[in-house]
Amino acid sequence: MTNPLNHSMATLNLSLERDIFLRTLIRELSGTLQEVVGLEEASGFISVVGERMARQLNQDYKSALKVSNLSPEQLADVLIDLKKRIQGDFYVIEQDDEKIIFGNRVCPFAEKVVNRPAMCMMTSNVFGTIAANNLGYAKVELQETIAQGASGCRVIIYLKLTQEAEDAEGREYFKGLESV
Repeated sequence: MTNPLNHSMATLNLSLERDIFLRTLIRELSGTLQEVVGLEEASGFISVVGERMARQLNQDYKSALKVSNLSPEQLADVLIDLKKRIQGDFYVIEQDDEKIIFGNRVCPFAEKVVNRPAMCMMTSNVFGTIAANNLGYAKVELQETIAQGASGCRVIIYLKLTQEAEDAEGREYFKGLESV
């Protein structure tokens, strides 16, 4: 005998599926961290996760491209591709030997990122870790973010320790030992 209540569940108008559920889970985890330990500490915890993910993503892209290190041009392409695959919309505004300036129209976390700036540490750490592990150094400055109410993001990756990089607000990354 079929339970009539269970039978009607499939017809309920709910916007619930795996992607929304997981983005909401991350939003609530980061929000809880921000409330309990503060923004700086919450960002630190999320940074650890971002760094671990970045090391794996870096290896995946280098293996797929069959290279031992990404060039600055490949780096920009990889970071744009990575964000595109997770439904972000990053693009290069400017690139030279010292920095890459990215714009972004759509956050992969969509509306779940609003008022959760700690979640931006995923971008900072993924970008910074991949850049530093290929080029030796990176500093990531999150100039504007959707999480803080901007209509888009402006992210600068400094590739060399210049005076401009030194003066910039942001987090530095250095080449480390790759996990095997």
